[in-house]
Amino acid sequence: MHKTIAQAIAFVEAVVPQMGKCQARVLIAPPFTALERTSQAAQGSKLMVGAQNMCDAEEGAFTGEVSLKMVKEAGAQFVILGHSERRHVFHETDELIHKKLKRALTGDILPILCVGETGNERKAGESEKVVGAQLDAAIGGFPEAEVERLVIAYEPVWAIGTGMAATPELAEEIHEWIRSYLETNWSQELAAKVSLLYGGSVKPDNIEALMQKPNIDGALIGGAALDAQAFIHMIHAGDTQ
Repeated sequence: MHKTIAQAIAFVEAVVPQMGKCQARVLIAPPFTALERTSQAAQGSKLMVGAQNMCDAEEGAFTGEVSLKMVKEAGAQFVILGHSERRHVFHETDELIHKKLKRALTGDILPILCVGETGNERKAGESEKVVGAQLDAAIGGFPEAEVERLVIAYEPVWAIGTGMAATPELAEEIHEWIRSYLETNWSQELAAKVSLLYGGSVKPDNIEALMQKPNIDGALIGGAALDAQAFIHMIHAGDTQ
């Protein structure tokens, strides 16, 4: 819950001129209140703007929620679903995230599905079991054409906002497992196409090492991306890998 409308626009105005010839896909997700104005500010640039969340219902009596139609009308090109804070702070279930994902796939929008384990689950050696269960619940049974439209972000809950990022080796281990999961359940071709992001205390001083790993295609950055200059640094660090 960061950035007023004015702050979000100022952020875009600081970032866009410094993107240069960046080849990487760069996305930001402002709060819903700033989504439309931020999208307008980014228009004509390579910067993609999206929503932090959306409702699984098309419309109806869901006070406080925003629908797929609403976020798209406000200019969203992508939507983040299943973020750890939605799961653990707002108690969103795997079933609800599955419904949101199905709804997102009915529209022309890029869904970013987040998965990840807690610290206790990690200590118990259950990382792959937990991530696998979340993937099964979210996309199990989906046709290959729909899975191909997704981006999957691995964000270990124990690393988010704690400063304790997973080591590049640990992050790569889970990313490699997710890639294998996609290959086993769909195909090698699909597994190679789906972008896998790492999220969890990604900062300017660790993004290069993370991006050097073969199965880490990008980063889902939180607090470290609130500062425009730090974000620009990370954009270029990621773009060179």
